[in-house]
Amino acid sequence: MAQAARQLDQENTALHDKEGKYLTFTLADEDYGLEILKVREIIGMMGITAIPQTPPYIKGVINLRGRVIPVIDLRLKFGLPSLEYGERTCIIVVDVLSRLGPVQVGVVVDSVSEVLNVGGGDITPPPAFGVQIDTGYILGIAKAKGGIKILLDIDRVLAAEELAGLEKSSG
Repeated sequence: MAQAARQLDQENTALHDKEGKYLTFTLADEDYGLEILKVREIIGMMGITAIPQTPPYIKGVINLRGRVIPVIDLRLKFGLPSLEYGERTCIIVVDVLSRLGPVQVGVVVDSVSEVLNVGGGDITPPPAFGVQIDTGYILGIAKAKGGIKILLDIDRVLAAEELAGLEKSSG
């Protein structure tokens, strides 16, 4: 009984550690959030140079003020249907930790919504769907403004082995 209470306290502490400001965005009518400290900037769609022999969700690279930044389409990364880019489609440039240190990566999203301040009490752990579904990239589920936001761990969304390949191609 005491062990179960300690475990519950640890889970609550872990969720409170995730409270803070999140940039929210939309993909296929679902709301997601990224830790604001990971976000470098938000830019409109621009020309993306394709890189041969990469998975379909890796759109290529952009030249952002002299920096070559790889771009990933989150819709395709999450297995959602492709969508023609519109006027609200944008690229969120994020700092991601890789084996070689921090790397800037652009992620294409349908639209950016707002910055939300999420309290630890409003965050629940991701549901357990069973062993077949990996939810390791989800920090938690936030209850906000009458709906839910899926809070992403962008370091895990963009797996280390993918980043290693991108670093070689954009370096």
